[in-house]
Amino acid sequence: MGINGRREKTTKARGRPHDGFLRFLRAVALTAVLAGAVGSVGLMLWIGHRNPSRLLLVLFAGWVLSPFMALLLAHMASKRWSFITRATLYGEMLILALGSLAFYADVVWRPRPQPAFVFLVVPAGSWLLITIVVPIAALISGRLSRPGTGA
Repeated sequence: MGINGRREKTTKARGRPHDGFLRFLRAVALTAVLAGAVGSVGLMLWIGHRNPSRLLLVLFAGWVLSPFMALLLAHMASKRWSFITRATLYGEMLILALGSLAFYADVVWRPRPQPAFVFLVVPAGSWLLITIVVPIAALISGRLSRPGTGA
């Protein structure tokens, strides 16, 4: 109670029930992206260690890292996104990090005649998913939050 006998509002905002889940998912996703980036480049260097061209290795490393950098940039831009869009981004971060590591580890454990192909295709597929999945989640989230849409 305040001085005038009125109940004062607390300054501490109450969190929504899903805020804790989103914080946890964000922490796991960021850890996965970091581990995925380091692991992916490490596996790429493992496969390409006999390649005499250092420039080619640097270019491959940049290409392999590019989806992870895009995910980190999207995370930095996501502060004001809806819950659904951010949760989708964090889920995509987990899936792409773990999927990339799985594909690259498979190349290391089961050698192929053309291992570079996987290191070209996986980032391309990752970029494709990044450019499709998050915008669709944002579109769906926007439709769900509009009044009068029946949702």
